[in-house]
Amino acid sequence: MGTTYANHSNLAYMESMYQIYLENPERLEASWRFFFDGVAFNGGLNGHQAVPAESTQSTTAHKVQRLLRAYRKWGYLYAKIDPLELSPVDRSDLALENFGFTQDDRDIQVPTLGFLKAPHAKLGELIDALERTYCGHIGVEYTHASNFERESWFQARLEHNFNQPDLGLEVKRDILRRLNAAELFEKFLHTKYVGQKRFSLEGAEALIPCLAELIESLNEFGADEVVIGMPHRGRLNVLTNIMGKTHEEIFNEFEPNFLPDGVQGGGDVKYHKGFVSDYQTRSDEKVHINLADNPSHLEAVCPVVEGLVRAHQSLRNDENRGKVVPVLIHGDASFAGQGIVSETLNMFKLEGYSTGGTVHIIVNNQIGFTTEPRDARSTRYCSDVARQILAPVFHVNGDDPEALIHAVRIAAEFRQTYHHDVVIDLVCYRRHGHNEGDEPSFTQPVMYRSIKKMPSTRGIYTKTLIDRGDVEARVARELEQDFNQHLQEALEQARSGKVSDSSPPVGDHYHDRKPTTSIDMFAPVATAVDAEWLRGIARDMAVIPEGFHVNRKVKRLLDERLTQVEAGKGIDWGNAETLAYASLLAQGIPCRLSGQDVKRGTFSHRHAVVFDTENGREHAPVQRAAAEGTRLSIFNSHLSELAVLGFEFGYALARPKSLVIWEAQFGDFSNGAQIIIDQFIVSSEVKWNRVCDLVMFLPHGYEGQGPEHSSARLERFLQMCAQNNIQVANLTEPAQLFHILRRQALRDFQKPLVLMTPKSLLRHKSCVSDLHDFSEGGFREIIGDTKNCPDARRLVLCSGKIYYDLHEERERRENAESVALARVEQLYPLAEARLDGIVAAYPKLEEVVWAQEEPRNMGAWSFMEPRLRARFPKLKVRYVGRQPAASPAVGSLYLHRQQQDALVKAAFEPFGA
Repeated sequence: MGTTYANHSNLAYMESMYQIYLENPERLEASWRFFFDGVAFNGGLNGHQAVPAESTQSTTAHKVQRLLRAYRKWGYLYAKIDPLELSPVDRSDLALENFGFTQDDRDIQVPTLGFLKAPHAKLGELIDALERTYCGHIGVEYTHASNFERESWFQARLEHNFNQPDLGLEVKRDILRRLNAAELFEKFLHTKYVGQKRFSLEGAEALIPCLAELIESLNEFGADEVVIGMPHRGRLNVLTNIMGKTHEEIFNEFEPNFLPDGVQGGGDVKYHKGFVSDYQTRSDEKVHINLADNPSHLEAVCPVVEGLVRAHQSLRNDENRGKVVPVLIHGDASFAGQGIVSETLNMFKLEGYSTGGTVHIIVNNQIGFTTEPRDARSTRYCSDVARQILAPVFHVNGDDPEALIHAVRIAAEFRQTYHHDVVIDLVCYRRHGHNEGDEPSFTQPVMYRSIKKMPSTRGIYTKTLIDRGDVEARVARELEQDFNQHLQEALEQARSGKVSDSSPPVGDHYHDRKPTTSIDMFAPVATAVDAEWLRGIARDMAVIPEGFHVNRKVKRLLDERLTQVEAGKGIDWGNAETLAYASLLAQGIPCRLSGQDVKRGTFSHRHAVVFDTENGREHAPVQRAAAEGTRLSIFNSHLSELAVLGFEFGYALARPKSLVIWEAQFGDFSNGAQIIIDQFIVSSEVKWNRVCDLVMFLPHGYEGQGPEHSSARLERFLQMCAQNNIQVANLTEPAQLFHILRRQALRDFQKPLVLMTPKSLLRHKSCVSDLHDFSEGGFREIIGDTKNCPDARRLVLCSGKIYYDLHEERERRENAESVALARVEQLYPLAEARLDGIVAAYPKLEEVVWAQEEPRNMGAWSFMEPRLRARFPKLKVRYVGRQPAASPAVGSLYLHRQQQDALVKAAFEPFGA
C-alpha cells in the first residue's frame, strides 16, 4: 500500500480541492480547510508545486494531511477486529517514515488540521487519536466511493469522539441481558437436545444485541417495518430473542412427538422457518418485523426479501423507501462465494428493484463449513464484493458489543440518510462445528485450539461491566439464574403438550394468505368482458400523446392492433396480452412485468412501452386504460435470472390482488434461476404455508434455433407438480392467454403459473382470435377438435406450437376424419374429466397418441404417459416425437426441419406392429 497522498500523480485532484477552497471554503471538510489555510498563508499553490518548499509550516501541514488521509483511507486494514487474533498484521505501511516523519518526531508540535480540537498538538498525540479512531475495534471503509459529501458525513460521525461508543447505562445493561439470553439459550439446547442440529450462534452471540439496536436505530430514523433474511446459523436464536417466538414453541419442535401444524408451516426443518411479530422499542414504538423463510441455499433469500420489501413499500406508498427496510444477514463464505449476492447488490439503484438501501450484516465466522478464507475468496475481506456498489463497510470485533452498537447506529443513520446499502462485517468465530454433530478440529486444529480457550462474549462483557462498576457481580449472577430457570420452565411446558401459540398478527399480507393444497383448481372464474367495453379500451390505448414521436413501424403495429379489435377478428398474441393487462388495470388491479427486454419484448411483439424517436421519452399505451391509482409497472431487468426471479417471487408473495409476471428472455435461460424455482416457487406452500400467484413467461418452441433457444424444459416443471402446487400451461390461442391471465388475477386463491409462451406463433397467420373469444366463455384447459370426426380411430393429443403443424398436415391428407386432434392447454393440473369427455365422443377410438416436438426424454410425454395409460386402459397409448437426446435440440436448421417433418407425418401414419 502506498501512502503518498500529495504527489505529482494527483496534483490535479489537489488543485481541484484548492479551487473549491478559493471559491467557498465551507464546501470542504475541516482538514482540507486547515491545510489550505496554511498554504494560503504562505503564498498559495505555485503552479505544479503543491506547497512552497521554503515553508516549514506548510510542509509539515502537507505531511500531516497525508497522514490523516492514510488513516482515513486505509486505517481499517489495521483495525483490531479479530477476536481470535490468529493472523499478525504488518503495520509497516503506517510507519512514520512513509510520511516524512521519524520516531524522534513524536514530541514535535504539528498542526492537527481540525482532527483535534486544538490547532496544534504533539505528533504522538495526533497518531494516538488516529489509532483510536481508525484502528481500534472498528475499521471503517468509506473513502472508496470518492464522494466528498459522504466522506465528510462519515468523518463527522467517526471523528468527533474518536469513533468510541457513548452508551447509556440502560443500553449497556440491555446488551448484557441480550448476550445472556443468546448464550444461555444455546447452552440449554446443547445440554437438553444433545447432538441435534440447531446451527448454534455461539461465538457470534453479539448478533442479537446488534439486531435489536439496528431495529431501534432504524425506527429512530423513520422506519416502522423491517424485513429480515438470514441463513440457518443462529436462526433459532433470532426467532426467540428478536422475533418473540416462545421458547416453548422452539423446544416443542425438538421433541420427538412434534407434529407440525398452524400458520407457521410444517414442511421444513425448524431452522428454515420464518416468523412475523411486532417489536417494542425503548421509546415505546412498534416496529413490524418479518423474518422470511429460507432454504439451505443460504443467500437465495436475498432477492426474495428485496421483493417483499418493494411490495410492502408499494402497498404503503413508501415512495421515499424509508418506512420499510430490508436487512440481510449473511455468512462470510456465502457472501463472498455466492453469485446471487452480487446479482442482488446490483439491484440497489435500479428503477424496478430498488428498495432504498439494504443493511447487510455478515456473521463472519472466518470459516465456511470446513473451508478457510484463503480457499473461499480471492480478496482480503469477505465483504469486498460490496465494493461493486461502493457500499461503506464497518468491520467490527464481535467480542466488543459496545463497538458493534456504535457501528450499527451509524450504519442505520447512513441507510436512512443516503438510501444506500451498507455492510456490517461482524468478525467472530464458530464455537462448535458446522453443526452440533461435526468435529471442527479435524480440519482447523489451530483455530479450534484457540477457540477452546476463548471466554464467551457474554463472559468478557460481564467482566468489563463489573470492572467499570456498571453492574454488580451479584446482578449478573441473578440474571443468569433467572433466565436458566425460565428456560427450564419452558421446557417442562413444551413436554407437557401445552404450548402457547405466538402466531403472526392478522394483517400481514405475506403471512395471511392461506394454504390451498385441497382447493378446487377448476372452479370457474368469470374472465370474459363486454366486447364494446374492450373496444373502448383499445381505442384509449391507440391514442398517442400530443408531440410524441413514434417509430413508424411501431405506429403501424399499434394501428393494426386497434384495427383487429374494431374488426372483431385477427387479434394476435401481443394484442391479446396487452388487452389482458388493460382490462385488469381498468378494474383496479395493478400489473407488474419484469425481465430482460420486456418493454419491447425479446421478439419485438409486445411494445408495452414505446419510445419517442426524438428524445427517448417513454409512453405506455396500456396505462391510459387504468383506473385512477392503478399502474402497469414494467421494467427491463439487469442481465440476471436468479436474483430477478427471486425478487419477483418475493414481490408476488406480499402483493395480493395483482398480476406479477417474470419473463425469461428465452425459456431456456430459466434454469439460471433453478434454485428459486425449486426451493421457493414450487415448494413454498407445502414447506412454509406461503402462497403466491407469480406468473412465469418462458418462450418455448422448436424453430431450428439450436439447443439454447428451443426448450424451457417443460419436463422439469411437470416433474415437480404435486399437491396442487403450481399450474403449467402451453397455449395455442391469444384469447387463451387473455383468459388465463385474467383468471390468475381474479380467482380467490393464489398459485404460481408457468406459461410456455410462443415465439413463431407470435406472427403465425392462424394463431389469432376473434373478439367474441374474449367476450364469451373463459379459459379452456383442453380444447377439443374443431373438425367433426365422429369416426376417428386415433386421437392425437398435443400442447403448444406443434398443434399448428399437425393441423396443417391433417388438412393436406385424405381421410383426415380418421384422426382427431385435441390440445392440452393446461398440463397441470390436468383436466381429466374434460379429457374423458373428449375420448367418449369417439366411439370407434383405438389409440391415443401424444405428439410433441421435444425429445422423448423431455417435454410432457413422461408426465402424460402414465396418466393416459391409467385413464384409458382399453386404448393403445403411443408416442410421437423426437428420439431421446442429451441436448434439447440440434444445431442444424436443415436437420431440425427433417426431424420436424418426420414427426408431424408420423402422427398420422399407421404404426408398425
